[in-house]
Amino acid sequence: MTAVTTTPAAGDLKLPRKTPAQIKRARDLLTGLRKYYPDAHCELDYSNPHELLIATILSAQATDVAVNKATPVLFKRFPTPADYAAAKPEDIEPYVRTLGFFRNKAKSVHSAMTTIQEKFGGTVPATMNALLSLRGVARKTANVVLGNAFHKNEGVVVDTHVIRLAQRFGLTRNSNPAKIELDLKALFPRESWTMLSHMLIFHGRRVCKARGAQCATHPLCQKFCSHAKAAKKDEGKGAARKK
Repeated sequence: MTAVTTTPAAGDLKLPRKTPAQIKRARDLLTGLRKYYPDAHCELDYSNPHELLIATILSAQATDVAVNKATPVLFKRFPTPADYAAAKPEDIEPYVRTLGFFRNKAKSVHSAMTTIQEKFGGTVPATMNALLSLRGVARKTANVVLGNAFHKNEGVVVDTHVIRLAQRFGLTRNSNPAKIELDLKALFPRESWTMLSHMLIFHGRRVCKARGAQCATHPLCQKFCSHAKAAKKDEGKGAARKK
């Protein structure tokens, strides 16, 4: 079987080689995800790019629910990047105190907004390299902002849910997020990258959970998920023992 390589986006590392069979399987999975999660979306609340950037910075090691509880008052107190730049990190801390590592997050938000105000004229930049120059912004955060605020498919958001599902669905053998992203970009069409992460996260939060997974009964998992197959096999062994 001839191996093929998906054409990488400009500036990307060379994508790993994938066989036609691997790509077809990935596209079949994508069809299934679209069937079950047609309305998948970013679950952070925001009304503009800088709010999404801040919410994503705050979401590190915190749930979207917790972030969404904290941000309304924060966004009201600091409506623009200039307002954050005019403040101090200590002024931001009370608004994010309910989140883990709140002092570091307050510093990151303050620094990122100050850079945006001073270097980018108060407007969130819409390129990967510019976003990565901001404190508190790694590739995952940049992909969230580019995909959702600017509708640019520069990459795939790889969080803990995407890591878990990519491995269970046999889409990668890697555990490094950067390498997992390259595998996903090689398997799926570019126009699907942003939505792909949303659908995988929806499935990971609702079905294919780290604990208490419901994979054994979900059609998508039964077809693609190694975890579901293992669970079904264990159930069969248990039933045999009872007999």
